[in-house]
Amino acid sequence: MKKRLKVVLATALATAMAATTFVLASGQNDSSNKELAETVSSSYSKEALRERLTAIQYKVTQEDGTERSFQNEYWNNQKAGIYVDIVSGEPLFSSLDKYKSGTGWPSFSQPLVASNVVEKSDNTLFMKRVEVRSKDADSHLGHVFNDGPKPTGLRYCMNSAAMRFVPVSQLEKEGYGKFVALFNKP
Repeated sequence: MKKRLKVVLATALATAMAATTFVLASGQNDSSNKELAETVSSSYSKEALRERLTAIQYKVTQEDGTERSFQNEYWNNQKAGIYVDIVSGEPLFSSLDKYKSGTGWPSFSQPLVASNVVEKSDNTLFMKRVEVRSKDADSHLGHVFNDGPKPTGLRYCMNSAAMRFVPVSQLEKEGYGKFVALFNKP
């Protein structure tokens, strides 16, 4: 039941964000548009996120945490579908680009929608890395390394706790219908 509620909330949030983007792009500035924009931004408030996310989801996405390798939900997921930001619902990665890296975290050779992923320099833990964050929600997702498979040579090493998996059978229903065609190729 909890999982179902989270899916409903994530879908509602993604819909509200899309509506806000449309309204803001249209240049309209009436009070109802401002209220909608305030509702969406308040859903990213620390208080709202603490209520909506599990402890590990909050730690990873909001406090730049890392979950344990081999002890997370998607490290060995082999189902077809896409991975979306747990906070905003923005599409991030596809199972078509997922591969076994041996690290114990879900790894992808490239993002599904490159513009939804932001890369930032990360010099914590006495090493130089490239952090990966979601564009709209600014969720910490993981890191990208240049030791991945061809043709990209990249390994997007992500935290399961930062993502939600949407199976192909649910893409249309959850508003991600434009990605169905990717999985219908011979």
